[in-house]
Amino acid sequence: MAANSRMTIAVHALAWLALAQRRGQGVLTSTQVAASVNTNPVIIRRCLGDLRRAGLADVHRGAGAGWSLARPPEEITLLEVHDAVGPEPPFGLHRTEPNLECPVGRGIRPALSQVYGQVDQAVRRELAAVSVADVLRDTLRVR
Repeated sequence: MAANSRMTIAVHALAWLALAQRRGQGVLTSTQVAASVNTNPVIIRRCLGDLRRAGLADVHRGAGAGWSLARPPEEITLLEVHDAVGPEPPFGLHRTEPNLECPVGRGIRPALSQVYGQVDQAVRRELAAVSVADVLRDTLRVR
């Protein structure tokens, strides 16, 4: 099972926009962001579109077109990014109903739903405690 990287791409893009802003560069093109992420600009435009709809990024058209942060990076939490790119819980239940005649099949969904709900809440708490500015600070510290 492959991990979903949309969250990582979104945080990377926002951190790069934050660094550009800090360096006095108002906007970055999707091609510039894509070069940092090492992916196709179309993927970046799709991602930044999600972030724009969530109020985390702005698009500038015309001369000097590109993308920028909609708010200071200290005010953008990873939880907001997570919610913007289509939050998916870390675990999922069976796609089909288990055998309800089996004692495990009958009780597995309620038992795991409770555990998975607690895991989801813990993840959300952790993501809410970290900002894009925190990620950028830690990223620049790694050398």
